[in-house]
Amino acid sequence: MYLADHTWPELGEALGDESVALVPLGSTEQHGPHLPLATDHLIAEALATAAAEETGAVRTPTVTVGVSPHHRQFPGTMWVDPPEFRDYVESFTRNLAYHGIDRVVFVNAHGGNVQHLREVGRRLHEDETAYAIEWMWDESIPELVDDLFEHNGPHAGPKETAMITHIAPELVDADRLEDARDEGLVHLDESDAVVHGARTFYDSIDNSANGAFGDPTDVTEEKAARLFEAASDQLVQLVEWLGARDRAELLPKDRVE
Repeated sequence: MYLADHTWPELGEALGDESVALVPLGSTEQHGPHLPLATDHLIAEALATAAAEETGAVRTPTVTVGVSPHHRQFPGTMWVDPPEFRDYVESFTRNLAYHGIDRVVFVNAHGGNVQHLREVGRRLHEDETAYAIEWMWDESIPELVDDLFEHNGPHAGPKETAMITHIAPELVDADRLEDARDEGLVHLDESDAVVHGARTFYDSIDNSANGAFGDPTDVTEEKAARLFEAASDQLVQLVEWLGARDRAELLPKDRVE
């Protein structure tokens, strides 16, 4: 159920104690020469929509701008600073708790948001407002991602290209897939991204001239469908697991005496 499509009387009947909400979060940032800036938030929204339809959980509007200063050199990239992002998401989630939702899944599709969403979840858990957890789609199916693609790459590579191919194929510039591969970075071990155990970069452009990593030419419609279905199934199972928990299981444990 998409919250914003309903009237308040309808929502008054639907929302209640021990209900689950899905909050899609992504970014508006460069994704190489072949994918739209909307890539991350499109993926998050599509997965949250599919899981909400399957489980009956509430889906909220999508948070479309995230923590993305490491892509700032590429035109159009938008970002917010981490403290403001954390405060916004925390306030947003407290709104949900006010309406009776006590468990939330942050359906995330942007790596730059991860640590901040986990911190927000910790805050909300600590004061017993809600049990909010971060879920990153590709982390739920790592073996399948590795099996499907020879050169994945962490950003604007085949896994994200596959997801947009499934969700919004008209937004994939198929004529630029080879450019993304040849002018980007396919083999991470060929860069100086990590030297003697230290991460040496701060911005994506330090490692990839066009912002793409991996080989997006290795994508087919069949692989794209498998990837989306597997990730959405994992999210459905997470929502069902979360909904079946007793509230007492989700609260912070008492101090050990």
